[in-house]
Amino acid sequence: MTTPVVSIAYHSGFGHTAVVADAVRAGAAEAGATVHLIKVDEITDAQWELLDASDAIVFGSPTYMGTASGAFHTFAEETSKRWFTDAWIDKLAAGFTNSASKSGDKLHTLQFFQTLAAQHGMTWVNLGLKPGWNTTEASENDINRLGFFSGAAAQTHNDLGPEGVHKADLATAEHLGRRVAETARTFVTGRSAA
Repeated sequence: MTTPVVSIAYHSGFGHTAVVADAVRAGAAEAGATVHLIKVDEITDAQWELLDASDAIVFGSPTYMGTASGAFHTFAEETSKRWFTDAWIDKLAAGFTNSASKSGDKLHTLQFFQTLAAQHGMTWVNLGLKPGWNTTEASENDINRLGFFSGAAAQTHNDLGPEGVHKADLATAEHLGRRVAETARTFVTGRSAA
């Protein structure tokens, strides 16, 4: 069985998004992937090469003022060097974000990631979950409690530190990591057989 390589390229301003990134990592590793966590505001040449060699890249950022952080936008612009050479074409992509509000315009951040992936010719992996916490019998502790489809969304009260990231949101992020790793395995195996 082929081991997929998943890299998580993320920025975390205050540590909350780093906790979510680690949950994505845990899910992907549990599904048998080799996983690399890459902080985009500290990225090295060797880490760019890890991204180039990955089967899947998961983008992550807090949502600030309705979009990804400035540090993530800087990283996205720097990926243009990869765009010119088609270095990421046909890789898998996915995304996650965190903000203090339940909505907080997080969808815009996920759509920004989707557009970035599309410009690179990558294939987007969605969350693949029905929404939780949307009936009277449901609970705030349901997986995908915020009801996103495009990627994993987390909400953390702005007066809590990274330990305050909601446990259901971490479970949702782990699910995304597993889904990306399992999808990558299918893609890698398919390419090997072709």
